[in-house]
Parts: sequence; structure tokens; C-alpha cells
Amino acid sequence: MVWQLSEQVKAGTITIDDFLAAEGGMSRSAGTCNTMGTASTMACMAEALGTSLPHNAAIPAVDARRYVLAHMSGMRAVEMVREDLKLSKILTKEAFENAIRVNAAIGGSTNAVIHLKAIAGRIGVELDLDDWTRIGRGMPTIVDLQPSGRFLMEEFYYAGGLPAVLRRLGEANLIPNPNALTVNGKSIGENTKDAPIYGEDEVIRTLDNPIRADGGICVLRGNLAPLGAVLKPSAASAELMQHRGRAVVFENFDMYKARINDPELEVDKDSILVMKNCGPKGYPGMAEVGNMGLPAKLLAQGVTDMVRISDARMSGTAYGTVVLHVAPEAAAGGPLATVKEGDWIELDCATGRLHLDIPDAELAARMADLQPPQQLLVGGYRQLYIDHVLQADQGCDFDFLVGCRGAEVPRHSH
Repeated sequence: MVWQLSEQVKAGTITIDDFLAAEGGMSRSAGTCNTMGTASTMACMAEALGTSLPHNAAIPAVDARRYVLAHMSGMRAVEMVREDLKLSKILTKEAFENAIRVNAAIGGSTNAVIHLKAIAGRIGVELDLDDWTRIGRGMPTIVDLQPSGRFLMEEFYYAGGLPAVLRRLGEANLIPNPNALTVNGKSIGENTKDAPIYGEDEVIRTLDNPIRADGGICVLRGNLAPLGAVLKPSAASAELMQHRGRAVVFENFDMYKARINDPELEVDKDSILVMKNCGPKGYPGMAEVGNMGLPAKLLAQGVTDMVRISDARMSGTAYGTVVLHVAPEAAAGGPLATVKEGDWIELDCATGRLHLDIPDAELAARMADLQPPQQLLVGGYRQLYIDHVLQADQGCDFDFLVGCRGAEVPRHSH
């Protein structure tokens, strides 16, 4: 909601005082995002993976049941040690497949793509973008939460939380691996088969009445994103899921901020906003700036969405037809770095295509002319990060942290 209100301020339809009054009342207590943002998404992913006790994902932070579950989790952790129940027995490929399906059902954040890949890499499970297409596409989004829908996380909990979603999927045989083990020693199917569902199917909808018929993360490939890019259909505009437009190019986030509200900017509602050098190496840190705000002059005309493309991330609370995580990123010499003002770009979510519409020879010539980005020798952790961070399709983890290292305790140092 805050993103929409900030656009309304730029459009002149509400005042800054209206915005500040609304913003001041959005977070009513301690806790994480009260919409299906990234924190809430990853809480759901932890539960879908089987690494948390049932209901952990949605209990409000200030609800007494949160403290009860925390106490139960501590006791269960001790029991798991005694039972020799390790994460490697829970975080299997089957568990990740379940999580991908759940992410589609809840309208989860695109950041889950990066985080699940990184977790899988640490535990030694092969997971790639094709798994998101294979498991997630075609799955309806049935949780009616902002930013894709209407309600908030508190209402999601009162409607039954994630166990209710899993029950609904299980009854339709849509949990890929219902026998996957969870931390309480039972399978994900056993934990949720009798979960109560409240609220007359309003917050947690039925499968025949979804908020989006195909809510799974859309993985895009093409000459603009050879290693992939992602888009969140449940937060996008249906009419823009297949689109062709001319590029309005920003070389970095600073240029975007300097130009976006310039009345002389040559842009219309069919243009595609392209921002470079906001990926893991280029920013550095892959900031959540991919949901570029629209030009003020178009907002004033009533435009509410445009196709946007970048190598950045965006908040799970954001919305729009936003292509993210373009890999390789511009700073790593990816084709995104070659896009010029006025180039035609084609987006087709149905076929998973993201295409820079120039001849192959022209693209090859531009790639050959690319100059390596000038990196400041900053030293310290920042330099370590730039030198070793992986690309978005590989989870943005450090290259030297991928893979299992066991649980050996080294010798005492004193």
C-alpha cells in the first residue's frame, strides 16, 4: 500500500500530509511486514520446507501464541538433537519443491527465488530456475493478501494460516511431496490434513476462485537474460504480461532518480523502463530498487503500471509488472549492459521470453565493445563481497560457501 500511496503523492491525487498519516498507521505493532512481503514469505517458506513448527509463519508478533510456539520450538530443537534429526534429512529436493508450489499459492515474494537457491546450495541440493517453472507455473494464487490481494498477515493467521493453505493444496493433490519430513517428526501432509480453515473462503480462497489463475513465479530467458530473470504474476498487470515497447534507459539508480520526473523525459505508457548496474556486484548488494516509481507526468495521466526491467531486487511488498534479477547482471558483462535508449524489447510471460529486438550481429558487436566496469578498490568486506558473490540465478551467495561442510567441531584454540 505504501508504494501506491507514494505514487499518488507524485500524481497529485493525495497530499504529503495524507501520505504521512497513512504511513504512520500501517505498522500497528512490533513484528515483520504485515503483508505478504519478503519476511512473511520466507516465514511461509520455512514452514513449507518443514523447518519450523506448524503455524509459525503467520502468528502475529505480539500474540501470546507466538511466545508459546517459541518455547515449543526450543524444546523440539533439544529433542531433535537426541533423535539425531538433522536439517539434511528435512531440507531435501522434495521439500524445496513443496516450497516452490506454496510460494505460488500465497503470492510470495520474488526474493524467495534467491533465498531458496542459496539455502539449497548450502545444504547440497540441486535447485535451479527451471524448477520454478516446472513446479510453480500453473499454480493458482489463493491467498488474498496484499500486495497481490486485499488482506493482511493477521487476517491470514485468523483464517488458518499456512496449514490451511497446505490442507487445501493437499486435498487437491497439489502438494508435490506430501510425505516430506518436517521438524516435528511428521510429514507435511500429516501436519496439515485436518487443519481448520476459517472465514468463508475469503482470505484463503478455494482453488476454483483464485486471485490469479497462474500465480507461480514467471522465469524469463532470452538474449537479454541468458541465465534468467523473474517476474511475479500475482502482482503484475495482466495486460502487460505480453508487451513490446521502447527502452528508456537508466545506467544506474542515481541516473534513474535524476531523470525519472524530468518533464522532458521521452517516455509514454508503452515504454519499458530499464535500469542497469543494480545487481549483486554492480550496486553492490542487489538493492530493492527494481520496482522503479513511474514518471510523475504519466502518473498524472492516470498510468498505474509499466513494464520495468533491471538486475535489481524488489521488496515483497511491492507490485507491478517488474522484471527482476536479470542474469548475468550488467556489471558482470551481461547483455543488459548493452541496451540503448529507444531499443525495442519484447516481454512474453506465457512463453518465458525476454528479448532485446536487435540483430544478433548488432548484439555481438555491442557485447564486444563493452568496457569492464571500473570497480573502486575499496578493500575490506565490500571488496570480498564484490569478488565472490554469485549471480542471482545462483542465489547471490558467496562462491566459497556453497556446499556442505559437515558439523565437525575444530580443536580448542586455548
